[in-house]
Amino acid sequence: MKRDIYSKLLLWKTSKNRKPLILQGARQVGKTYIIKSFASGNYKNYIYLNFEEDKRLHSLFQDNISAPRILKDIELLFGKKIDLHNTLLIFDEIQECQTALNSLKYFQENSPETHIIAAGSLLGVKLGQNRGFPVGKVNFLQLYPLNFFEFLSAIGRPDLRELLESIETPAPLNEALHNELLRYLKEYLLVGGMPGVINVYRQNNFNYNIARAEQLEIIKSYSLDFAKYTKQFEAIKISRIWDNIPEQLAKDNKKFIFNVIRKGARAREYENSLQWLVDSGLVYQVENISNASLPLSAYANHEIFKVYLLDTGLLGAMCRIDPKSILEGNTLFDSFKGAIIENYVLQEIKSHHDLPVYFWTSEGQAEVDFLIEENQQIYPLEVKAGISKKKKSLKIFGERYNQVELARCTAMNLLKNNNILNYPLYLAALFPKLN
Repeated sequence: MKRDIYSKLLLWKTSKNRKPLILQGARQVGKTYIIKSFASGNYKNYIYLNFEEDKRLHSLFQDNISAPRILKDIELLFGKKIDLHNTLLIFDEIQECQTALNSLKYFQENSPETHIIAAGSLLGVKLGQNRGFPVGKVNFLQLYPLNFFEFLSAIGRPDLRELLESIETPAPLNEALHNELLRYLKEYLLVGGMPGVINVYRQNNFNYNIARAEQLEIIKSYSLDFAKYTKQFEAIKISRIWDNIPEQLAKDNKKFIFNVIRKGARAREYENSLQWLVDSGLVYQVENISNASLPLSAYANHEIFKVYLLDTGLLGAMCRIDPKSILEGNTLFDSFKGAIIENYVLQEIKSHHDLPVYFWTSEGQAEVDFLIEENQQIYPLEVKAGISKKKKSLKIFGERYNQVELARCTAMNLLKNNNILNYPLYLAALFPKLN
């Protein structure tokens, strides 16, 4: 399955400033698959070390973390000669071996020519807890679930992807094509971007019920992780937050409220549990901005935020949404109060930009769903599930901050009306390129 991150891995391999690479991402987004695929296509050989499956590997990093000594021991253990320029070392589930994680520093300092990619199921959690991890000694990349463009390629429509990526000016698409793309978008919203789900979906003649069964298996495996990797009292709180996310998103005001999890619940009881979910890559936290000035991070309110799921397909499965309500007619754009659409648009922004996202409010008068900062510019984006032409909040934002370029993402066609550009939902990936 072709992934966009492949080109970034190529850039890493050929970079003069290459360091050991840490590939982050939630469980089951395809980290191991893409690393092995990249290794097979770009190296003479690779050596795969999985620190969870093979506990013997931990001893390689126990005595002293010397790069030459570790390389020699790996050669002897696997019976393979390591060519520093043509062999890729893959350290998978590296969070299971702290000394292996620490060794990346010494590889960068003492053997920079060695090619290493490290990954792990809950590596983000481990790095969040490891305050001593040396900054500046590794490169980072983030792998997300397949975005909509990747999905089109995966289901055999790379031609549609090429068409969408070639758009450079905001001119409406042919109406028949526009409706066809909305149909594919509905399909994506139902199936989502988890590689395992897409694989069984393709292999079983695009059967939605089988895709849903695979989604439920993934959700169950995540719940088992809570108990496996945390203490019992912490696992209970993580599960409560996780199970409560659909209810939080179903509210008209989607601001995350701890009291909705359990009556009387307070932030201090659950904030570490929520951070665990964020660090694991299972949820995205979008913080509030009331002053949209540069840099946005300086004005973020850490106590007011929304929480979204890593994948809109999993969100639909958690809610047990009937596939017919998404695929037939326009009921998709009326159901679940637009939460699925907002979740989808956020996924697209994260996948294509990999940067912080915020939402803006103004004294209860207006709210803009998403704000990003790129190239010293602030870009607001209002999201509507249907074809609503209301722009009150966006106009208030524009007047307050003298914003010349404003954008909406709706089910309407690509169109620019005065200073407001409408991105059709299937083109969320191009925001803010066309502004």
